[in-house]
Amino acid sequence: MENEQKQFQKRILELEEISWQESRYLFTGFLNEAEYADVLSLGTPACGMQAYGGFEGASRVMVRFGDPQSLGYEESFPITILRISPLMEKFADALTHRDFLGAILNLGIERRVIGDILIDGATGYVMCDSQMAEFIARNLTRVKHTSVRTEEAVSLPEQLMPRLSALEVQVSSNRIDSVIAQVYRLSRSAAQELLHTGQVFINGRLVENTSRDLREGDEISVRHHGKFRYLGPVRETRKGKLCIRVERYV
Repeated sequence: MENEQKQFQKRILELEEISWQESRYLFTGFLNEAEYADVLSLGTPACGMQAYGGFEGASRVMVRFGDPQSLGYEESFPITILRISPLMEKFADALTHRDFLGAILNLGIERRVIGDILIDGATGYVMCDSQMAEFIARNLTRVKHTSVRTEEAVSLPEQLMPRLSALEVQVSSNRIDSVIAQVYRLSRSAAQELLHTGQVFINGRLVENTSRDLREGDEISVRHHGKFRYLGPVRETRKGKLCIRVERYV
């Protein structure tokens, strides 16, 4: 695992160097949160970089090396949204994220080509590398036992766009383990276990320190639980607890 991480970091540094030397944009495939944290750990490159996953708040993102300031022009991320819908919805299986992803990977597609998958009833919306969009659209005709139509979508339906819901909770302190426990209604020990096992990211960076204090504006992602933004304390209760405000992605 350590060797794989070193190879990954070496490849990232190579992309940074090529972008800088050749004055052109270069893109990674879709990265998960741990991989993106690895990219951030290498520091901000001289060529500049930006991350995007097809919509604001995406979990899996591409990283673009190069920026308009240094290159003098803009280049969009090569991300296409594919809509995968049943030919006859009333006969469709109850399809899940795993079903859509499995059907795509069974075409011989690498995981890095596929970003987030959002589900709307029996229809899936898939973020994918634009270079593979036509191939997937032409060849993906079945998901599980359901015959499907795969086509490019102009945008995501409004109801699938991530929204922020304000929430106030009481915590003993603004330590990350205390806040996670209250936001997701977990025990303090369960929250600490999530940190110890590498499940928590703050602003894209892996965090394992359970005593890390949150700062206003921090974005916290907890695998299998979701994401939220820490807005800071609102007031102190009579019993000395902090009443804090967060915004959860829903």
